[in-house]
Amino acid sequence: MQSSEFDYKKYLQLLIRRKELFVVLALLIMTAGIILSFVLPKKYEAKSTVFIEKNVISELVKGITVTPSMEDTIKVLTYAITSRTLLSKAADTIDMNLAPNIRIDNEELVKKLQKNIDIQVKDKNLFIISYKDSNPKTARDFVNTLVRLYIEENTSSKRDESYDATKFLSEQINTFKAKLEKAQNDVNAYKRDKGSVIAIDEGKLFEEINTAQQKLYDMELKRRQLEGMRQVTKKSGNPLQAKLLSLQKKLGDLRSEYTDNYPEVIRIKGEIETIQEQMKGHADMGYQSLDPTELAKIDAEIAAIKVSEEGMRRYIATNQSLLRNIPSAKAGLDKLELEKNNQKNIYDQLFARHGQSEVSKQMEVQDKSTTFRVVDPAILPTKPVSPNRLKIMLMGIIGGIAGSFGILLLLDQMDTSVKDVNFIKDFNVPVLAVIPHINDARELAAQRRRATRLFTIASIYFLFILCFPAMELMGSTYVDKIFNNINLSDLVQGIKDNLR
Repeated sequence: MQSSEFDYKKYLQLLIRRKELFVVLALLIMTAGIILSFVLPKKYEAKSTVFIEKNVISELVKGITVTPSMEDTIKVLTYAITSRTLLSKAADTIDMNLAPNIRIDNEELVKKLQKNIDIQVKDKNLFIISYKDSNPKTARDFVNTLVRLYIEENTSSKRDESYDATKFLSEQINTFKAKLEKAQNDVNAYKRDKGSVIAIDEGKLFEEINTAQQKLYDMELKRRQLEGMRQVTKKSGNPLQAKLLSLQKKLGDLRSEYTDNYPEVIRIKGEIETIQEQMKGHADMGYQSLDPTELAKIDAEIAAIKVSEEGMRRYIATNQSLLRNIPSAKAGLDKLELEKNNQKNIYDQLFARHGQSEVSKQMEVQDKSTTFRVVDPAILPTKPVSPNRLKIMLMGIIGGIAGSFGILLLLDQMDTSVKDVNFIKDFNVPVLAVIPHINDARELAAQRRRATRLFTIASIYFLFILCFPAMELMGSTYVDKIFNNINLSDLVQGIKDNLR
């Protein structure tokens, strides 16, 4: 507690002892702050508000046309406006790079523009573009030019896109129309080539083959009967008797394996009955010698049956070949039909999209989709948004007091002379004598008069300094006009250029 009280007194004594220097330093720092607030480059901000309006006709033709959605337009708006191309075009339009003292290369200019541009989107269909510049006229013209160019570029790009889409669809329609015609021709040619096979009913053809095989079997049976009859006739001279014996033997063999209802058994029994009837008719004839005419007749009948059998075999083989080729022929036709249907589906979709594209193109040409409406164009800013002079001035006043006191402390620490007895005692050195400070009355009077004059002048000057924050609060531009007349900003800029 004693140490804190001692330090307080020490600093207070230091402040009293060097009060003139403290006042002078504080006023100098405050003056520097005031000057700094006026010499810092001023920035003016211009704003423009744009409303994105969606026309009623867009809702009426919804589903018929294809137009960019408002969400997509807002999403790319920030990137589109701050694009290098658009910023360079806007800067060239107002000859920004030709102004004195800002001749910089295009890359640096674009970075500067992107740094000073701010875009805010509100309520999903309202955006505000602001730009800061040292020249208020440049800020206003740049914002208005940028907004105008963006609207023109957006409208033009959408029209070009619609024209390109319609042209592309027309080209694709012609291409797929040719493919569809080729696919149709391939189907027609295939039908002409394989039509006879494809048109055959597989079920009926299968029945015809089975019927033909049955007929072939009957012919073979009849031929074998005639051949057997011919052999027996040659041996016994009675062909009916020989055939009867043969059939009876065959009937016995079948009955050992099948019942009497078996079709072959029934058929053989019928033949046996027929032969027996024939033999009854020839009962009175007894034994007859072999008739050459009858034998020749049998041979002719056998030969005719063989020819019929050969023809029936060819018929069956042909139909079986057709039956085997029908699945592959139909599969080939299905493949060509599928290819044709695919081409037709694509062609139909392209044709429908082409109609939508035509309507969309007309909407873009007549500006019936989305409209950019500038509801609040940028005006000439009269008051800079930076620097914050009032804040700098107040900080300069506070900083002057603190800075001046800090300088006094620094000077006191750098002073190595003995200032009191306690300083010597800390070194354990005996104090032989202390010479008190003898105040001279005339010198004290002179110091008081000098301090009074100094504090009077300092007070007046401090009041003068306070006038600047007051004028800033009242919005007075009198000091600005003075600085503009002496063109101090150009002087500072020239110093910076020389330092670079």
